Amino acid sequence: MKNAADMFKAEVTRRTLVKGGATGTVAVALGALASRQASAVQLPYGDDYGPLAPVNDTTTGLPLLRLPQGFTYSTYGWRGQPMGDGQPTPSAHDGMGVVAAKVNQIALVRNHEQSGSGITFRAPADYDSLNNNRGGTTTILFDATAGKFLTSYASISGTRTNCAGGITPWGSWLTCEETTSITNGVRHGYVFEVPGFGRATGRPLKQLGRFSHEAAAVDTGTGFVYLTEDATPSTLYKFEASVYGDLEAPGKLYGLKIKGVDNFNFSGLNGVYVDHAIGTTWDVEWVEVTDVDGVNGRVYDSAPGCASFARGEGIWEDGGKFYFVSTSGGVARRGQVFSYDPRRETLTIIFNSTGAGTGDTECDMPDNISVSPRGGILLLEDGGSSVLRLRGLNQQGKTFVFAENNINLTAADLGAADLALKANGGVVANIPPRSYTNQEFAGGTFYGKWLFFNIQTPGITFAVTGPWDNGSL
Repeated sequence: MKNAADMFKAEVTRRTLVKGGATGTVAVALGALASRQASAVQLPYGDDYGPLAPVNDTTTGLPLLRLPQGFTYSTYGWRGQPMGDGQPTPSAHDGMGVVAAKVNQIALVRNHEQSGSGITFRAPADYDSLNNNRGGTTTILFDATAGKFLTSYASISGTRTNCAGGITPWGSWLTCEETTSITNGVRHGYVFEVPGFGRATGRPLKQLGRFSHEAAAVDTGTGFVYLTEDATPSTLYKFEASVYGDLEAPGKLYGLKIKGVDNFNFSGLNGVYVDHAIGTTWDVEWVEVTDVDGVNGRVYDSAPGCASFARGEGIWEDGGKFYFVSTSGGVARRGQVFSYDPRRETLTIIFNSTGAGTGDTECDMPDNISVSPRGGILLLEDGGSSVLRLRGLNQQGKTFVFAENNINLTAADLGAADLALKANGGVVANIPPRSYTNQEFAGGTFYGKWLFFNIQTPGITFAVTGPWDNGSL
């Protein structure tokens, strides 16, 4: 173990971003700059965009979010809302990514973390619906110029507990099953590929392992896939594809190991949760997984000496590095964020939440993670707070609140949403009136001036835009 940096700002470097216009050129680096250059525009609030206030949804008129001044949003794909293929939108909105674009039209693929319950739907690509597996994905088309949701449709079905996933450089979404269940002899716990435009095959990518998958991220240079597992203990996995862009071709699966140290405990091994100094860097190596399909137990156990994390969840590639979350990591069990550099084969801890669990101080169990086109890091909370939040991670390794869940629906609200969405009663029939402010954010993904995300329950997709240059996202 080596202390390559004693602060987060000495490790993470945001890619340089040139901004034109009357304000001049701004070069912004996350961690590389202790302060903004003299030529930079003066921000009105600093990193955090200023105070939050309720903002009405332009689609339904309801104040579903608390946001900084100047930000607006629309909603789409409410649970039960009819899709373009005539089927109702499934529930349990989770991971999501902007997968592909055609001129101004972009394709988002959205996971639905349904298992044996929830809204029934079928896609042309179907893995195991006959055994009452109701998970899968829906694809949403959005006009990024007009700022308008266009349509949606089922893109894969018959999977189970589709939690998160990840985008690929070749225009597809990797949807991950967070389970190892077997239904009438059919094994689950796999990754499936869904193109942004075109039809999925519905075939599992078995080489990527059978475990409680959470998320995936692809190295644009090598095509290697990095995978997290929502379990304690778990490790970070790497799938080395033999053919770039073909995840059905032969390949090898590995688990991360601290170089020269067996079973290193980042948090949660044998029930022991630990903190590590921010900026600490470790050299890493990889050990081959010998039981990829988990025939003899957990895949994790067949990667001898691998490092352990507490609930590996979101992962995102940016600038050649991979940022991933340990949702229950640290002594406070409130979450950690790590940065893996595959070129140097190093791992660095860049954030450790030591909050008592209120969610008001640092972060309440970050789940999904995303990086904006401007290089800002976004954490999506999934903790036990009464109000959950979207948080930015600033240049000093501190968090700030960007958005709060403000969903508190009355019967009248749902009736108004029904009329606005033209859902013929579907929204009211499927969404009980109550407060949903403690329900998790998921599926954060940026495209240009747009931030898309879901609130899993009651199941709504959001598109947010505004003055991003006023802060660090």
